[in-house]
Amino acid sequence: MTKILVSDPLDEEGLNILKGSGFPVDERADLSEDELCSIIGGYDCLIIRSGTKVTRKVIDAAKSLKVIGRAGVGVDNVDIPYATDKGILIMNTPAANILSAAEHSCAMLLALARNIPFAHESMHRGEWKRSKYTGVELNGKVLGIVGVGRVGGEVAKRMKAFNMTLVGYDPYLPKEVADQIGVRLTDLDEVISSADFMTIHTPLLPETRNMISLPQFKKMKPNVRIANVARGGIVNEDDLYVALKERIIAGAAFDVWCSEPLSEEEKKLLELDNLVTTPHLGASTVEAQERVAVEVAVAAVKYLRDGEITNAINAPRGKLDPETEAFVPAAEMLGSLAQQLGGGAPIDELEITYCGELASKQTKLLTVSAVIGLLKNIVGEGGANMINALPLAKQKGITIKESSTDRSDDYSNVIEVRAGYKGGSVSVRGTAFGGQPRLVGYGGHSFDISLAGDMVFVSYRDAPGVIGAVGTAFGEAGVNIGQMAVGRRGEDAVMVLSVDQRVPPGALAKAAAAAGGTEVRSAHLSGE
Repeated sequence: MTKILVSDPLDEEGLNILKGSGFPVDERADLSEDELCSIIGGYDCLIIRSGTKVTRKVIDAAKSLKVIGRAGVGVDNVDIPYATDKGILIMNTPAANILSAAEHSCAMLLALARNIPFAHESMHRGEWKRSKYTGVELNGKVLGIVGVGRVGGEVAKRMKAFNMTLVGYDPYLPKEVADQIGVRLTDLDEVISSADFMTIHTPLLPETRNMISLPQFKKMKPNVRIANVARGGIVNEDDLYVALKERIIAGAAFDVWCSEPLSEEEKKLLELDNLVTTPHLGASTVEAQERVAVEVAVAAVKYLRDGEITNAINAPRGKLDPETEAFVPAAEMLGSLAQQLGGGAPIDELEITYCGELASKQTKLLTVSAVIGLLKNIVGEGGANMINALPLAKQKGITIKESSTDRSDDYSNVIEVRAGYKGGSVSVRGTAFGGQPRLVGYGGHSFDISLAGDMVFVSYRDAPGVIGAVGTAFGEAGVNIGQMAVGRRGEDAVMVLSVDQRVPPGALAKAAAAAGGTEVRSAHLSGE
């Protein structure tokens, strides 16, 4: 019989839905990894919040597990790639706590501006020190918003009522959307240097980790106050300690941390008298807890009872047409590749063309897979899925186009993905052999190479010795080349390399110089 394990505290409304499903439900909170491993083998569904860590060890022990339901948006406590490899569906509740997180951000800013936690503590010590806790007004001040997405946008709407001037940094948000909520989009440096208050709402990605460090703090006004209710790690905590202790900035309010609970090293931050802290309470409201519990419970029951997938983090495979299923990984990787090869420019159009036999198939899920790949480095892992990818793309101002042609000159089936942005576009083509994704084109060049892992694209003028020089440059940098393919069109050529690790920027620069100072770009894909 199908069994459900709830391993973190869940609101009663959600528990009632699970228990009313007819499936046996067990509640076992505060389990260690070993304790969870010892019992998980008997369950088909695991419902968690942020406390349970679903590691490889847990997944290996979960012999019957079909679905993991995360009551909340963050899924960094789940090994998503490994769970996907094991065929386990992962679902979350991406929109349930947006308002709570936005309101908590506003509360943190206000508490910081008026020294509320410090004054409260002083009064409870029997003191009456009004002048010591003089605050500052928000009226007329500049609020810098780093990440003007769903939560950041809600913060903007609320802080506008305090007569604040709103400036924001979000390379993926169309100007028209920002204009509607009263935020002037600009670059990160201007946001950092002009803000009197700052609030952070970006996902934690490789490019956003340590986005705010000591060099950024030194560019800020000395009176700036910064709040982070997004993710720990976006702000470098060691540098935050220095900036606060040396009064490089006036204050900070943090709800999220690199380690939760705090590590011994992080606890030095609690000694500071200009830091407001809360223990990851952004989604901790009665309303949000009820919404996430109800959403995850309903989604889990629908899947277990009817096979209906809602809010899937990892793309579903079982319901696809067998003739198109093999092309799902290729479509997603092509979308991700098109975004990465665009150099980070905001994309306003994604066009997917199906060539050959695919033209007559049902390709909607392939299109969604390409959009998921495109959004992966924009909204973060787990942010886009089969359910919300198209609405998210629309929200980001990205137009999705789908077309087909029964003509395919070199292969029986080809997917072409073109990402358009202001001033240019990137086009990549792929197919699948024996279920394995292959890259067969970039721009106007044709070739054939495995589509997975870390890849490097070198555009150059064809001449003797270039390939050898590029190989030498990578060899000197300790980068091993696993595969190579070359496409030529007259004197224009492209060299595509599959390498064994991510390539340092310095090695890319050396490769560009070896190729004659031409364009060299890298991309990281899943699959290996």
